[in-house]
Amino acid sequence: MGVTDWQRSLPPDPGALFAYGTLRFPEVLRELLGRVPELTEGTLADWRVAALADRTYPGLIRAPGATAAGVLITGLTDAEWQLLDRYEDDDYGIEQLTLTDQRNAVTYVWRNESEAAPHDWSAPDFARLHLGDFTLRCRAWRERYDAGLSWRVTDPY
Repeated sequence: MGVTDWQRSLPPDPGALFAYGTLRFPEVLRELLGRVPELTEGTLADWRVAALADRTYPGLIRAPGATAAGVLITGLTDAEWQLLDRYEDDDYGIEQLTLTDQRNAVTYVWRNESEAAPHDWSAPDFARLHLGDFTLRCRAWRERYDAGLSWRVTDPY
């Protein structure tokens, strides 16, 4: 199955979302959702948050022995789940995983591991270099979403 013919679907009751990239930032959530849900730190064993070529956002890929850090987002409404699922690029799949502390979560995993850089993505570097512009892109994405228009957050605004 190719990337263009793949369809993703949320589980019936997704529960909590494990966010390891841009969605871990309250500024991004505020622009997308109009609020910041409850965030608690969490980690996944045997996964890593990989930098992706020519992208400011990361992908979660399997990596035995590694640990992926992020946040668990709880209290999302069905409408917020649908919005976040539309926000996420089609290059991500959905998996239900168990965090190292045994909490369960749904997360978006990068489907094409060959595009992952050998180094990890840096949340502090993203915050310092890209967060301001990225939040503006998220605001523009949300405005288009509310207007029923299709637009990716990586498109020019």
